[in-house]
Amino acid sequence: MTPQQTQFLDAFPIWLKRLPEDVRGLSAALTEMGSASPEASTLAGALNYLFRSLDLIPDGIEDLGFVDDAFVLRVAVASLPQELKGKSDVLAKLSEESQLIREFLGEDYTRLEAYVSGVNTVTVRGRSVDAIVAEAAVLEEFLAELASWADSFEPPSFARDVRNLTKLSSFLHTRLSKFG
Repeated sequence: MTPQQTQFLDAFPIWLKRLPEDVRGLSAALTEMGSASPEASTLAGALNYLFRSLDLIPDGIEDLGFVDDAFVLRVAVASLPQELKGKSDVLAKLSEESQLIREFLGEDYTRLEAYVSGVNTVTVRGRSVDAIVAEAAVLEEFLAELASWADSFEPPSFARDVRNLTKLSSFLHTRLSKFG
């Protein structure tokens, strides 16, 4: 196992365990942003991705199921303006962690960025990102749903096995091939 593979196998399981905490932090950041801004749409789209039934890696796939969710959150946060990321510890941390995704995915990282840039245009559970950021009642319902999700989330295992990295890389490469 290479040092870089060890780094990935150390980080990804931690991200899965920390996913509820990240969701709570991003929900708070979304609330603080106020209404209808491009940054609020970016965060709302990334958070709404958690509820998407057809995402990059189906949530039921053992070991890998929520890794794409953790990746999407980090890549979305990395796209935010630097001055905004500097105002929040959670935004700064997730943005910094996106660099590890860049190292892991290589050329596929730009495809993931393209994919993530489009998640704020997707309607999930009958709720558009535009409605989330513009309508107080929709935002309140969305935040309550995120809190419930975070409270009930059970992180999947992500075994310290290089084969998991190979499966993850192959899966994402295949799914992202049409974005870029």
